[in-house]
Amino acid sequence: MINQWIGELLRYALSCGLIEKEDLTFHTNQLLDLFSLSSYEPTELPAESRPLHEILSDLCSYAVWEGILPDDSVGSRDLFDTKIMGLLTPLPSKVIRTFEQLRKENGASATDYFYKLSQDNNYIRRDRISKDEKWVYESEYGPIDITINLSKPEKDPRDIAKAASAPKSGYPACLLCRENEGYAGHVSHPARQNLRLIPMVLGGEEFFMQYSPYVYYNEHCIVLSKVHAPMKIDRSTFEKLLDFTTLLPHYMLGSNAGLPIVGGSILSHEHFQGGRYEFAMTKAPYEQEFSLSAFPDIRFGTVRWPMSVIRLQGSDSSRIAEAADYILHVWKDYNDPSVMVLSETNGEPHNTITPIARRRGSLYELDLVLRNNLTTPDRPMGLYHPRPEYHHIKRENIGLIEVMGLAVLPSRLKAEMKELEQAILHGDNLRENERLAPHADWAEAWRRDCGVLTEKNIHEIVQKEIGKVFVKVLEDAGVFKRDEAGQAAFARFIATL
Repeated sequence: MINQWIGELLRYALSCGLIEKEDLTFHTNQLLDLFSLSSYEPTELPAESRPLHEILSDLCSYAVWEGILPDDSVGSRDLFDTKIMGLLTPLPSKVIRTFEQLRKENGASATDYFYKLSQDNNYIRRDRISKDEKWVYESEYGPIDITINLSKPEKDPRDIAKAASAPKSGYPACLLCRENEGYAGHVSHPARQNLRLIPMVLGGEEFFMQYSPYVYYNEHCIVLSKVHAPMKIDRSTFEKLLDFTTLLPHYMLGSNAGLPIVGGSILSHEHFQGGRYEFAMTKAPYEQEFSLSAFPDIRFGTVRWPMSVIRLQGSDSSRIAEAADYILHVWKDYNDPSVMVLSETNGEPHNTITPIARRRGSLYELDLVLRNNLTTPDRPMGLYHPRPEYHHIKRENIGLIEVMGLAVLPSRLKAEMKELEQAILHGDNLRENERLAPHADWAEAWRRDCGVLTEKNIHEIVQKEIGKVFVKVLEDAGVFKRDEAGQAAFARFIATL
C-alpha cells in the first residue's frame, strides 16, 4: 500500500501546483528516501482523490509500523507529516518571486496565491480548521464573531513527558523568528519545513509575512520582525502598520500592546496580525467626532464600541502616524483617579495602545484602542481584564483579535457546552458535576428567562448567552466604561489632546 499512498500524495501535489510535472521523479525519490525504500512501482490510484489529511495519516501509520517514527503520538505524527510536506513545498526563492510578480499586478492575486499555497502544503491544516465552531452574536454594538477554536491539537502526555526531558535550545529563539522557515522542529517546537515567508520593508525595517497555522479568521496573517526584539508601541509601530496597508491595501494590520495582561501571548518578538477580514469593530461607526488644531487634515472621533477607541482618518499616512504618536504620548502620562486610570504605580507604566490600520478606499484609517494593565488586590489578573465571574467562559488576555470583536474561546468549551445543554434539559444539578459547576451561576441566571428549552433551541440559546458574556468581557477591558461616568471621563481625556 505504501506505493499507492506515495502515488496519491504525488498526484495531490501535482494537482494543486506544489510540484511541477518535470520534477516528479525527483520528488518521488526524495519520498522514497524518507521512507527508507529502495524502489518504487507506480500503482493504479483510486479514481477519486482523497483529502490530504487522510493520505498523510496513512503515511504516518506506515512510518510507525516500520519503526521510522518512534511512537504514534500526535506530536510525532505532526513532526513527520510536516517533514513530508516540506519535501513538496517550493523553495522560498520561488515563492517570493511568484508573490512579488503577482503583487505588482494586483495585491489580492499575490495573497490569494500565498494563502492557497499555505493551505495546499498543509501548513494551515484544513481538516483541523474545519472543526472550529463559529457563530455570530447580534449585540447592541453590532454583530460580534464568536469562535471556539479547535485547531491546536491537545498535547499528548507522551509528548509532554518528552518535552520536559529534552535539552533546551535557543534556536530559533521563539516561534516567531524567521529562522523557523524550514526548521525540522522537535518535541517542544513545531516543525516548520513547509513554512514560507514573504519579505517586506515596513517603516524602513525588515519584516516577513506568513499565515497563522490556526486561522482565527479569513487569511489570518502574521507579520514578524527580522530581529528578535520585544513588542513595543511607538510612532514607528504606526508607520509600519500603515506602510503594510500601502503594500496590501485589501488587508488590515494591527498590533498587540507591548505590556502584559493587555498584550498578546508572545511579547518577546515584535509582530503584527492582519488579514482579509472585516471585524465587527471595523463596522462600528464614529460616535463623537472632535478636531485637533495641529491636525486639521485628519478626521478624529471616538467609536461606538465596548472598549475605548479613537479613530483617525486621512489621506496622508505620515500625518496619521504623527497624530497617533501625539495621542499615545498624552495617553501614556494620563491619570484620572476618579475612574481608576493610573498611568503608573511604583514606576511601572500602565497606559498603552492597541492600534489597528486599514484602508477605506483612498483613505488611511487607524484605530487606537486605549489600554491599561493596572492590577489591584481584588483584581490580580488586571482591573481591565475579564472579571472572575466570566472566567468560566474567557479568562485569557484580551488581545488584538478580541479587541476587534472576535472571541477566540478555549477548545474545552465545546465539550462543556454540549454536556451543559443536556444537563439543563434533563434538569440535573449542575453543582454536582465537577466540570459543569463553574458554569452553574451563569446558567441559572439565564435559563429561568428562556421559556421552554428543547433539543431544538438549547444550542442556539447557549451560543447567545456566550455572546452576551463576551460583550461583557470587552466592556470589562474598556478603560472608560460605557456608563455616564465612564463616558464623561473619556470626554475629559479627549479634551486634553
